[in-house]
Amino acid sequence: MHEQGSAVVEFTFLALLLMVPLVYFIITVGQIQGGSFAVVGAADQAAKVYVAQPDASSAQAAAEQAVAIALADFGHRPEEATVAISCDPADCQAAGTVVTANVRLAVPLPFVPFPDGLRLSATEVEASATQVVGRFR
Repeated sequence: MHEQGSAVVEFTFLALLLMVPLVYFIITVGQIQGGSFAVVGAADQAAKVYVAQPDASSAQAAAEQAVAIALADFGHRPEEATVAISCDPADCQAAGTVVTANVRLAVPLPFVPFPDGLRLSATEVEASATQVVGRFR
């Protein structure tokens, strides 16, 4: 029996079988890391722009816009994130108030062909940032 050349076929088959999941895993970990960087930047910017605004409604709008821009820089959609602002004491515009912005993002699995309503997420990442409302604005 002559079996020359079958080792190349077996090697190619096994290499594909092992390398495709490994490459997908590396891409997924990269997506998660990018999501982590995105929420850290988004939370930091949201807290900074919130304390700089003159009233609560414009502060909330500015914080949400800052989160959307920060997430878009990393290729994530703003609909995938939630933003929560908390203040201590309750008056968010008073000098000395501690404002905390909490951003949570569902990181989607890469290359999943499902429609937007059925997006599968790899994980959820979260970050928070705190700023103090200054005495002078």
